[in-house]
Amino acid sequence: MLVQLLAAAGVLAVLTMVPGPDMAVVTRRAVACGWRDGLRTVGGISAGLLTWGVLTVAGLAALLAASATAYTVVKLAGAAYLVFLGVQSLLAGRRDRTGTPPSTAAPKGNPWRTGLVSNVFNPKVAVFYTGLLPTLAPSGMSPHAGMAVLVLLHVALTLVWLSGYVMVLAKARALFERPVVRRAMDRVTGVVLIGFGLKVAASQP
Repeated sequence: MLVQLLAAAGVLAVLTMVPGPDMAVVTRRAVACGWRDGLRTVGGISAGLLTWGVLTVAGLAALLAASATAYTVVKLAGAAYLVFLGVQSLLAGRRDRTGTPPSTAAPKGNPWRTGLVSNVFNPKVAVFYTGLLPTLAPSGMSPHAGMAVLVLLHVALTLVWLSGYVMVLAKARALFERPVVRRAMDRVTGVVLIGFGLKVAASQP
């Protein structure tokens, strides 16, 4: 069982480090508002993963993944939210160009809620948890216990990875606060978020 858990941890670690919407949201918050907001965003993302984990163990996430209508509603809501964040970032870059100090162009709203919403409205997490996690569950545990362990493992890996990423960004914040770099980051992050939003909107279960 230990070997199976280590193998599952390796797979989850690789998948956690693949850039996605969560990393884009964290980047925007950490660069614009500092490491504290970045870590709060990571906390919201982790809470979103725990939410999906509870739904998965309860069997509700499987219903979402199997229902075309429910999946479409959630994915369009999530896509719209990511596009909204992307447009906000692009507009922040334009305000910076007109001379507004970077601090006034910082993202609005609670960072924890931003992380939570962006994750909860990502139906791909439901598909990931109901499609991949069962194949990684240790054979020596009950299905529910195995899934619960894997969800907690994934949340822990996400916390460590994204928190470390935030601290790296914090070390380089002096660079990001330069107007030219800040405008470029706002534009790049905005385009990436919009791109992820469109990708989520076009995704299939």
